[in-house]
Amino acid sequence: MEIVLVRHAEPEWVKDGLNVVNPPLTERGQRQARELANALAGENFDEIFVSPLTRARQTAAPILEVLGRPEQIDPWLEEIRDPAWHGTPAERAAQAYQEMRERPVEHRWSGLEDGESVRDFTDRIRLGASMFLAERGVERTDHDLPVWKILEPGDRILLVAHAGTNSVTMCHLLGLEPTPWEWDRFVLGHASISRLEAIPVHEQYTFSLTKLSDTEHLESLDRTR
Repeated sequence: MEIVLVRHAEPEWVKDGLNVVNPPLTERGQRQARELANALAGENFDEIFVSPLTRARQTAAPILEVLGRPEQIDPWLEEIRDPAWHGTPAERAAQAYQEMRERPVEHRWSGLEDGESVRDFTDRIRLGASMFLAERGVERTDHDLPVWKILEPGDRILLVAHAGTNSVTMCHLLGLEPTPWEWDRFVLGHASISRLEAIPVHEQYTFSLTKLSDTEHLESLDRTR
């Protein structure tokens, strides 16, 4: 089994000096999405799922077009939920993120004020990933080590989502404990491709990270994060 995790292309977080919640892609982001689609054009996937947020859907659109597949949205792929600061000055978001970075590490679990807490987010993604995988016959065994039972080890699944979502999902599959800085543990570029492959361990499987944040398909000036 291979699980391919794509991060969305560059979004327009700020427009005319104001914060944008659930932003669309920038012009460069649209170009990144097309380059990404060209890179995946020759691959076959059993299933493709997309986050419900605009930046992920716009990134997935050219991929789905070249692969001739319909859009399938899965809500569990949604990124951490931001505070309701749409239309407020961009400085407000910048100050909030700076304040969070300056906290002692044990206090970072609460996340941004009025947003989804990091603890709730990591719990949500891990539960969502567990349920998603279980529906496909992929379940963690009763073992201290990250060992999995997989009914269909030949399946290939593509998920188009976000830096946080993809990082937490990778940690879940690799057996790594969550932290309140998942976005920094794996640095994922815009329109990047990460791959996890299930490899046999005795009569079961473990996941191996075979590629992290691959952006070789992007022009050098289009590589952002």
